Amino acid sequence: MKEKILQKLNVLGDAAKYDVSCSSSGSSRSSKGGVGTAKSAGICHSFTEDGRCISLLKILYSNHCIYDCAYCINRSSNDRPRASFTPDELADLTINFYRRNYIEGLFLSSGVLRNPDYTMEQLNSVARKLRQEYKFNGYIHMKSIPGADPMLVHEAGLLADRLSVNIEIPTEQQLQVLAPEKNFSSVFAPMNQISQGVIASKAERRKSRKAPRFVPAGQSTQLIVGASPETDYTILKLAAGLYDQQKLKRVYYSGFVPVNAYDSRLPAMANPPLVRENRLYQADWLMRFYHFSYDEILDEKHSQLDEQMDPKLAWALRNPHFFPIDLDKASYEEILRVPGIGVRSAKIITGNRRYGSITFSHLKRMGVALNRAKYFILCRELPSANTSLYPEQIRRRLVKNSRQSAAGTQLSLF
Repeated sequence: MKEKILQKLNVLGDAAKYDVSCSSSGSSRSSKGGVGTAKSAGICHSFTEDGRCISLLKILYSNHCIYDCAYCINRSSNDRPRASFTPDELADLTINFYRRNYIEGLFLSSGVLRNPDYTMEQLNSVARKLRQEYKFNGYIHMKSIPGADPMLVHEAGLLADRLSVNIEIPTEQQLQVLAPEKNFSSVFAPMNQISQGVIASKAERRKSRKAPRFVPAGQSTQLIVGASPETDYTILKLAAGLYDQQKLKRVYYSGFVPVNAYDSRLPAMANPPLVRENRLYQADWLMRFYHFSYDEILDEKHSQLDEQMDPKLAWALRNPHFFPIDLDKASYEEILRVPGIGVRSAKIITGNRRYGSITFSHLKRMGVALNRAKYFILCRELPSANTSLYPEQIRRRLVKNSRQSAAGTQLSLF
């Protein structure tokens, strides 16, 4: 590899690590007549120790940027090494990494060079070369640049498997404080366009399987947690709206990394709020797979997630009237609400109880986390004394046990 390209790779690969809005699931682009495949089984994920996804070749086209966002390492006022690829360089680098089996896809983002239109065109050029010249059919996740021309966003949607438009700051008021050159309208305009394009593409493909795919793996976004004073309730309310109205595949939560400590607009903190980030992911999971609404998980009175316990357990302790759940009679949705019972276990319970009563030993074999679930369920062989405890007693027991486990073993948060 040429030394010049290697230097760019070091600079722009490192600069991309702050963007967590990447995922490689949900696409099945054909591999006929080219190289690579976007089958979900062919895309690998790896995670750093702090829990951030670093799957694919995750890289910036450029870390030059015309904006001076307070929270961004690549802000225009920062004195740091700068670099930019050319479309030929980045396409050639990607295909050579793929052929050497280093990667199986590309996550491509960029700082804003000159203006949004110019930057979007450069990203499209990279994807166009990979698709048309190299016949690359592997997974491409590309950033849609807010403020870019809708025609460029449409072209990006035909080239990439997934697009993401990062909101970053959860409220426009705080976005104006930390990034006064940005606004919500420039973010939501391409997000709306992508959402409508996906719907139109699916309708066209129902008429003809030869119709082009538009963003087949959907779109995602990123919210920065802790750079501004919004509550977890505000963040989850925004995420729920995005899932419902924009049909986003994923909302990613990135604990604020204090890279610009000199900026007085930012909160003073030594490390990213990783526990809070993790709790938001757990709450997000409840909304997506456990039929919880955002205002069940939190409300204006309880506006922050409990860092000592997961959101499902916290909800259960606030709603003791809902329990205990009789596993032999309860609906699937009711069983999903039990702490310690996941989607797979709930399906097994509802399927197996047709053949007889669910027992404590059955639950063990199903993988149910009985250290939590036993306080909220009724089943054979389960001591009834567990379900007569008050919420505060259960909380003390479970928090105490989790502290003892953490003290006995050095556990990674993720």
